[in-house]
Amino acid sequence: MSKITSKNPATNKDLKTYTLHTDAEVENLLAKANSTYQTFKHTTYSERASLMEKVAELLENRKNQLAEIMTHEMGKTFASAQSEVEKCAWVCRYYASHASEFLKNEIVKTDAQKSFISYQPLGAILAVMPWNYPLWQVFRFAAPALMAGNVAVLKHASNVPESALQIEKVFRDAGFPEYAFITLLIKTEQVEGVINNPIIKAATLTGSEKAGGIVSAQAGKKIKKTVLELGGSDPYIILEDADLDLAAKECANSRLKNAGQSCIGAKRFIVLEKVYDSFMEKFKQEMESAIVGDPMQAVDLGPMARKDLRDEVHGQVLDSIKAGATLSLGGHIPESSGAYYPPTILEDVKPGMPAYDDEIFGPVAAVIKVKDEKEAIQVANDTRFGLGACVFTRDIQRGERIATEEIEAGSCFVNHAVKSDPRLPFGGIKTSGYGRELSSNGIREFVNIKTVYIK
Repeated sequence: MSKITSKNPATNKDLKTYTLHTDAEVENLLAKANSTYQTFKHTTYSERASLMEKVAELLENRKNQLAEIMTHEMGKTFASAQSEVEKCAWVCRYYASHASEFLKNEIVKTDAQKSFISYQPLGAILAVMPWNYPLWQVFRFAAPALMAGNVAVLKHASNVPESALQIEKVFRDAGFPEYAFITLLIKTEQVEGVINNPIIKAATLTGSEKAGGIVSAQAGKKIKKTVLELGGSDPYIILEDADLDLAAKECANSRLKNAGQSCIGAKRFIVLEKVYDSFMEKFKQEMESAIVGDPMQAVDLGPMARKDLRDEVHGQVLDSIKAGATLSLGGHIPESSGAYYPPTILEDVKPGMPAYDDEIFGPVAAVIKVKDEKEAIQVANDTRFGLGACVFTRDIQRGERIATEEIEAGSCFVNHAVKSDPRLPFGGIKTSGYGRELSSNGIREFVNIKTVYIK
C-alpha cells in the first residue's frame, strides 16, 4: 500500500504516516457519496443551515486544535492559523444565512403561464486544494457547495493530510450525512481517474497554473465544468499622493502574510519616482522588523511549507539578481533545520527577471520604479496573471477610477491589502483562472441554472 508522511517544516521532523486510498477504495467512497447525494439533495435549506451552523460551532470549539495541526503541517504561525479557523466559521454561517436567498426561484415574465429560473444541485463536486490555507481554501468551497445540496469530495495537498481528515471529521460530527463530505487520500496521478468517474459532476482547483491546466483539460475531455483559482503576481501601486506610512505597512503585511505563500499576497510594488526613496525607507523598515521564528510562538512569520519550495524561491531571487536586480534586504538561506527564508527586497526589477515575470511564492518583494500613473498602470497590467491588485492614493475618486477601469484583475483594492471576504466574489482573470468563489456568485457556480416554463 502507498503511504505518505507529513513533515513539520519548522523542524524538518516527520509527523505522521498515512495510508493512501487505493483506486478500489476511491470507487467505493464515490459510490457512497453519490448514494448520499440522492437523499441529501432533497433536504431543505433550513435543514442544511442547521447543520452548517453546527459546523461553525465545532470549528470555534476546536480552534486551537485545528490551528496547531495547520502550524505543524505547513508552518503558518499559530495566531494566523487561529484566525483562519475563525474565518472558516464565518463562511459557514454566511452561507447558512444566505443560501436560500441566493438560490431562490426567480420569476421571469414571458408568454408562459409561469416561467422561472431554478437553481438545483449537480451532485458530487471534486475540490483539489492547496496547502497554503489548509482549512480556508476547503471551507470556502465546501460551505456553498453543501448548502446548494451538492456533496463534496476533497483531494487535499499531500503535505496537509491531517488537516484534510479533520475537516471531514468536523462535517460528520456536526451531523452531516457520513458521505456528504469525503476526503480522498490519493496521489496526484489518481486525480484523473476521479475526474473521469461519472459520479463527479464538476471540479474546482486552487493551485498552480500547471495544475490548473492539467485538471481543466482532464475535466474538459469529459465535458465537466471547472472553477480555477490559480497563481497571482499582484501589483501594488504607490502613487505620489499616497499615505506612505499606511502604504508601507499594508504592503509589508501583505507580502509577509503566511510567509509570502498567498495567491493574493502583494508581489510587485510599483512606486512613482517622486516618492520612491521615502516609500522604500519606510517599506524596508517594516520588512526588516518582522520577527521570523518558531511559528508556535509570537512571531510574524514561520518557515515556508517545505524546503524544496524555499529553495525554489531562493533560486528565483538569485536568477533575478543575475539578471540585474539589486538585493536590498534578505536573500539568503539561514542556518536552520527548518524551511525558513527571510523577508527579502529586490529593487531595479525589470522584465525578463523571475521577480517581474513570475510569481514568487515566498516573502520576496519585487520593487519597480515608474515615472507616472500611466506607466504604473502599464506595468501593473504587464503580467500574465490577473488575480488581485491594490492602489494607494489619498484621492479616493482617482483610486476608484484606476481600480475600476484600468487594472486587469479579479479584485482591486484601494488603500487596503487585497483579502477574501465571504460577501464578495473572489477569483481571477488571465492565467489566474476563471469562475468565482464566495458571495452569491460562488454558490451559483456548481448548480444547474434551470429554466422552468409552464403553459
